[in-house]
Amino acid sequence: MWTCERVAGAELDVEEVLALYRASTLAERRPVADVERFARMLAGANLVVVAREEDGRLIGISRAITDGAYATYLSDLAVDVSHQGRGVGRDLVRATGEAAPQATLILLAAPAAVDYYPHIGFTRHDSAWTLQGPSDPEARPLPEAPSPANAPRPTRG
Repeated sequence: MWTCERVAGAELDVEEVLALYRASTLAERRPVADVERFARMLAGANLVVVAREEDGRLIGISRAITDGAYATYLSDLAVDVSHQGRGVGRDLVRATGEAAPQATLILLAAPAAVDYYPHIGFTRHDSAWTLQGPSDPEARPLPEAPSPANAPRPTRG
């Protein structure tokens, strides 16, 4: 059996959380080799829920950012592979939603998890967009904005 608890991300043991990410499928898509960056990810999330076994072993985490009123961005949902399919992820999502009950939960699913989310109540949204940060090797630069002198002028009809 496990319990879910809301915690402060900055207070988690980074190495323990990294071990969980490596034991889940999420390590493939997160900067687990950059411990400092990973620690900033944990500290910057204002809604973190962990799932632990009775013996205290970390088996799952939900890492989110929320305004508490409108939107909760579920950045990470990681469950140890040995515990997947038992309801740990569902319980983490439920606890995350209960922490900000007026907010809509929003996430980007990993390709392998696309079929999981409808199973626990999510609906697909076809108009989501992402923009990689400038340090990402695959990032495309933003187009330059026109200067005010060359900016298109609104027309009146």
